[in-house]
Amino acid sequence: MTSAILHITNGDSTTNYLKSLQFTGDFITWREMLCEGKTTTDVGSETFWKNRFDFLKSSYKVSKQKFINYTLKEYRSLCNKKETKEIVLWFDHDLFCQINMIGVISWLKTYRKGYHISLVTNGQIKGSKKLKNLSELTENQIQQHFKNRIDLTEDDIEYADYIWQLYCSESPLRLETVYKYNPMSPFTHLADALSAHLQRFPSIKNGLNHLENTILETANTHKFSSKNQLVNQLLKTQTTYGFGDLQYEHHIEQLHKLFTSFNPVKLSRKGKKVLENQLNFYGELRDENLYLGGAKKYSFLFNNESEKLLQITS
Repeated sequence: MTSAILHITNGDSTTNYLKSLQFTGDFITWREMLCEGKTTTDVGSETFWKNRFDFLKSSYKVSKQKFINYTLKEYRSLCNKKETKEIVLWFDHDLFCQINMIGVISWLKTYRKGYHISLVTNGQIKGSKKLKNLSELTENQIQQHFKNRIDLTEDDIEYADYIWQLYCSESPLRLETVYKYNPMSPFTHLADALSAHLQRFPSIKNGLNHLENTILETANTHKFSSKNQLVNQLLKTQTTYGFGDLQYEHHIEQLHKLFTSFNPVKLSRKGKKVLENQLNFYGELRDENLYLGGAKKYSFLFNNESEKLLQITS
C-alpha cells in the first residue's frame, strides 16, 4: 500500500522530530548543502552529483563511501517513491535551506510533474523575536504549520525552478534584478536568502565577503579563548545562513592568515587592517575553483554602497 504523503525534509533533526510526533507518511531527508560549491541545473544527473562530490571531497574531506551512504542512498530512495499522492516540503528560512529547497523543487518539476506539492516553512511565532527553526517548534506549533501548509501552484514551481536556473548560471547578475520582484510568491524567505547569497561575493572594499568580514569582526570584538568559542558565537548570531559548525570552521580556516592565534583567538595586524578596509585581501584569497552556485566566486565583486555586483573582466 502506498503512503498518502511523502515528506521531504531539510535535515535529520526535522525528520526525527516529525517521526517522534507520529506524522504519517514516508520520509526523505535532503542531505545536501547546495548553497556552497558548484551546482548545475540538472539536479540528480551524473554530472550534478560528480560536481557535488568533487566539492565536498576537496572542501570538507567527505569520502566517497560517506557521500554514497549519506546523500546518494537517500536520493535513490526519493527516485523510487513515485506513487505518493502528496509531497510535502519542510524547509527553514535560512540560505542553506532555501537553496536546497529550490534545487529540490527543480527536480520535482522535471520528475514529478503534476503531483500535489505543498510547503511547510517557519513563520514568526507569537511572543518570539526570532524565527524558530522547524525542529525548534512545539508539537502544537508544528501541527499548526502543517495544517496551514501552502499548496504550490504550477506557477510557483516554475518560479522556484527559474530562480534555480539563475542560481546555477555562470553570472549572478540577472539574479540580483529578478529575486525582489515577486511579491505574490509563497516563498516568503527566498528574497532574504538570495540577498545574503549575493553578499557572499567578495566586497570591493577589502576582498572579503559579508560572512568573512563578520567572522573577523566577531573575533575582534570578543575575547575567545578557543576557536570553538568563536564558532559557537557565530552559530548563535548568524542565523541568516543556517550554517553548522563544519561550515564555520571551514570559512575560518580559509582566513587563517589573518589570525595570529586561535587559542586564544587573536587577529593579526594584517587581519585588523583588512577589517578596517586599509588592506585588500582579494589577491590572496582568489581561487578559480571556488563556486557559489554556477558562478565563480572571485569573478564578481559586491559594491557595498550600491548593493550591486560588478563583473571582473580579465
